[in-house]
Amino acid sequence: MKAAKVIAEIGCNHKGDIEIAKELIRVAKIFCNADVVKFQKRSNKELLTEDQYNAPHPNPANAYGDTYGEHREFLELDLEQNKILKEYCESLDIIYSTSTWDLTSAKEIASLKPELIKIPSACNNNYEMLGWLCENYNGEIHASTGMTSKQEIEDLVSFFERKGRNKDLVLYNCTSGYPVPFEDVCLLEITRLKEEYGNRVKEIGFSGHHLGIAVDIAAYTLGATWIERHYTLDRTWKGTDHAASLEPEGVRRLVRNLKAVNKALNYKEQDILDIEKVQRDKLKYKK
Repeated sequence: MKAAKVIAEIGCNHKGDIEIAKELIRVAKIFCNADVVKFQKRSNKELLTEDQYNAPHPNPANAYGDTYGEHREFLELDLEQNKILKEYCESLDIIYSTSTWDLTSAKEIASLKPELIKIPSACNNNYEMLGWLCENYNGEIHASTGMTSKQEIEDLVSFFERKGRNKDLVLYNCTSGYPVPFEDVCLLEITRLKEEYGNRVKEIGFSGHHLGIAVDIAAYTLGATWIERHYTLDRTWKGTDHAASLEPEGVRRLVRNLKAVNKALNYKEQDILDIEKVQRDKLKYKK
């Protein structure tokens, strides 16, 4: 089975500080051995209505501004900062990626020519953005399917097929919650996605917002070849996503365990393996 690739999603866990963002990249590569780090890019005035932008943050304890718009702007890294982070990733030999939430952000990030761009669950029906990416961006497009109906998933894949880009599409099983209780992870949706779309898209992935790493190992054994988890240096930090994130030791163990499972997912090459022969001679009942 193909080895899993692990995406350490930094998202906005850098707290608006590019030096923290660099530290997260460095730890993800050197300590965690992750394959990809992923950020988020939003054009907040494009995404939010004026009322939403000027409203108070729904959870003041996590707010970085007096209004929700100010909070989001504080956490936003601009295009030049993203360029610096991409170059920093390249210097460490780890893949840089970003989720884009709107057309303006997609155009900005595509100008950096990353290997992959992620479409969050909230935006997988933004066909203006998806259409522009299909026509103007040559890398892989990864899309999550949280809070998305089966018909909407079918519509999404059909759209990429019409654009001739379905073999660049990686489709992720996801439940949109922070954190998600185990009974709502719904891992068997991976099996359904593989059965319905395995031959229509490039690969199937899993984006998890649960606690621990056992579920991710199961996701891989069910066929998800991309595993994405939110990642932070400290789960107690101020912000919405930290509590549903893995700390560095968690990501490191996840990568280690996925590699171990990859080695174990095979058939016996012969009836009696070489490692068994000594035990067979010593212990096997002799008629």
